[in-house]
Amino acid sequence: MHVVVLTKMVPDTEATVTVDASGQVHWGDKLVINPWDEYAITEAVLIKGAHNVQVTVMTVGPEAHAEALKHGLAIGCDQAVRLWDPALEKHDSLAYATVVAAAIRKLGDVDLVIFGKEMSDLATEQHIFQTARKLGWNLLGFVAKIEALDFAARTIRVRRMGDHGVEIVASRLPAVISVLKDINEPKYPSFIGIRKAAKAEIPVWGLADLGLSAAEVAPRVQVLGYRELPKREGSAEIIEGATAQEKAEKLVARLLEEKIL
Repeated sequence: MHVVVLTKMVPDTEATVTVDASGQVHWGDKLVINPWDEYAITEAVLIKGAHNVQVTVMTVGPEAHAEALKHGLAIGCDQAVRLWDPALEKHDSLAYATVVAAAIRKLGDVDLVIFGKEMSDLATEQHIFQTARKLGWNLLGFVAKIEALDFAARTIRVRRMGDHGVEIVASRLPAVISVLKDINEPKYPSFIGIRKAAKAEIPVWGLADLGLSAAEVAPRVQVLGYRELPKREGSAEIIEGATAQEKAEKLVARLLEEKIL
């Protein structure tokens, strides 16, 4: 029995994001774990405690993303794997899903894959659907609670937030789920956990390790650059008057003058 949880590092949500003249995005040098992933990792660790399963925390990205893996190890994940290759430098969501699916197949005994609701830096969740599609597994998104999980019977039942209310959905395992922040209270690492995670040697799997070629992860979509949002400008006129009625009369007169009324 094996659970895989995905994570990554993202710019701090309080950082000031700017775009320079060349279309490059800057946010300083502070990265934090993707906020949604804190709930996903915690849920994986809670499942481990309840069902005695192995938990692997995984990321796609260069060395900076190893910090998210160390967070997972510090709160109770059993092992970590970083997926990276020079060919993934400008990968899109489909390439992401391709390497994640290949890594899950390489592990071989995975029953459940857990994602946070979305990547906060890109505000996207399409990589989750694409990963499930690549694996050929059912996807249960927007999970607010795991109602029942039976690894022996190979079943899972969840409460998910749909467009028109709460849904109770069941699926066979293996499956992919994405979780909301209401699913649990995030665990935080202890000092001992942090020290243990700091000493961990995290393997890096490249395309060759995953049995993939550069052509298979070539981006279908390319981001050419970014632009700052137009600055919002405007002005306001304060209507003065001795009484509310006088102010109202002046306001109506101005609206008629501007042909708004």
